[in-house]
Amino acid sequence: MCGRYTLTVTLEELMLRFLIGQGGAADYEPRYNIAPAQMVLAIIHDGEKNRLGELKWGLVPPWADDPKIGSRMLNARSETAAAKPAFREPLRRKRCLIPADGFYEWQQRDGGKQPLRITLKNGEPFAMAGLYETWISPEGEKLSTCTVLTTEPNELMRPIHDRMPVILRPEDEALWLDRGMRDPQRLQPLLRPYPPEEMRAYPVRREVGSVRSQGPACIEPLLS
Repeated sequence: MCGRYTLTVTLEELMLRFLIGQGGAADYEPRYNIAPAQMVLAIIHDGEKNRLGELKWGLVPPWADDPKIGSRMLNARSETAAAKPAFREPLRRKRCLIPADGFYEWQQRDGGKQPLRITLKNGEPFAMAGLYETWISPEGEKLSTCTVLTTEPNELMRPIHDRMPVILRPEDEALWLDRGMRDPQRLQPLLRPYPPEEMRAYPVRREVGSVRSQGPACIEPLLS
């Protein structure tokens, strides 16, 4: 699964990387330990340009009786999303990019679980494949939420965890955001594990296990 990640680049770097127009993140700050149920940045295409906005992490389907269901929908398995009631329509019509520059996973070792941060070797930001939805309460209040798609692990991730987030290749991002593309079968080839030779993993402090742990120390390599 994907349960924690980072986005530490500057706003200018983010906007340049994802070709985002002005507006949408005036209060942006680098984040070093993004956790479930928090507001996270996401990118959609409005038919003309890429737009940056905030969604709550944990997808709440429009038919849900209780928004707390979102805590169980942080991730969606890419292999079965097209068949799941909560993810079927978003996969066809409501896809987004969730920008990140690293994610955390915990590896079981002799001394307990060791948190690792996984990034691209070049250190650049990347896009996790996401789905979004809008839930409306009985009082008419709107809640916009998202989930991160996952896939089987690549060779780097396999000794660490049995799942990893779907990281889209830059050349596939436009198709993923294309509002006119509504055929899940044509999207399935995009949802494969990212090339392991382009990624790296390194241990970090166990404190990242607490959502209260924030700041650059979270991503510092653990000295042996």
